Amino acid sequence: MFRNAISILAGLILASLTTPSAIAADSCGPVFDAITKLVTSASHSYSVGVLYGKPISTETIYVQEKTYLAVNGGKWMLSPATPNDVLQQEKKDEANGKATCQLLRSESVNSEPASVYSLRRETETLKENGQVWISKITGRELRQEVDVDYGGTVGKGHFKARYEYSNVKPPM
Repeated sequence: MFRNAISILAGLILASLTTPSAIAADSCGPVFDAITKLVTSASHSYSVGVLYGKPISTETIYVQEKTYLAVNGGKWMLSPATPNDVLQQEKKDEANGKATCQLLRSESVNSEPASVYSLRRETETLKENGQVWISKITGRELRQEVDVDYGGTVGKGHFKARYEYSNVKPPM
């Protein structure tokens, strides 16, 4: 059960990072660029949501071409999904999925100016609808809030995430 949950969490890491489709390349370009920056530079994400109908919190660190994951405040582990794996999945979803994005407004996230985009996406494995906050200074994703339907036994969930890029180091 635990190993299965870790595999699903690795899949959620891949799936929860939003991406555009070729159809929406113009409107989703900034969103895809922000995701690329998230997984190709040192970053630390803090997420809360629902998995299998139960609350879950995760921390994910991308650093030195590795992905580290901690679930519900537990011990850090090395994820089987590398940052490159995540990026390759995003490229696959971009080519095969359907997505639309729209710039909604400007806001600040921790005093940093941000553009807020809506995102609707459907891939082979999920449907999602949410908002993404992207820094106007760095083009990096700062925050995300999304409703996701994974189908099957995983079902639906609502996830919130925030992202940090300073002083990111491997946890182990």
